[in-house]
Amino acid sequence: MAKKANAAFMKPLTPSEDLAKVVGSKPLPRTEVVSKLWAYIKKNGLQDKKNKRNINADAALKAVFGGKATVNMFEMTKLVSKHLS
Repeated sequence: MAKKANAAFMKPLTPSEDLAKVVGSKPLPRTEVVSKLWAYIKKNGLQDKKNKRNINADAALKAVFGGKATVNMFEMTKLVSKHLS
């Protein structure tokens, strides 16, 4: 029997208003939200130069990160989850 892909990861989730400013407002699977987030971070040079695991938030990301100026990758995933429903 074939193993079914994790449906929770593939289920489209609606981004909050703050997150929509970064990834767009249409429902997306969590994996796609994270991909778009990384594309945004790279495009805007927000990855910390010394410690690549840290993301330096701009105004749009600060709203998503609960006002934090810097978060690490793992924290980012957790904070983004709060903006998906």
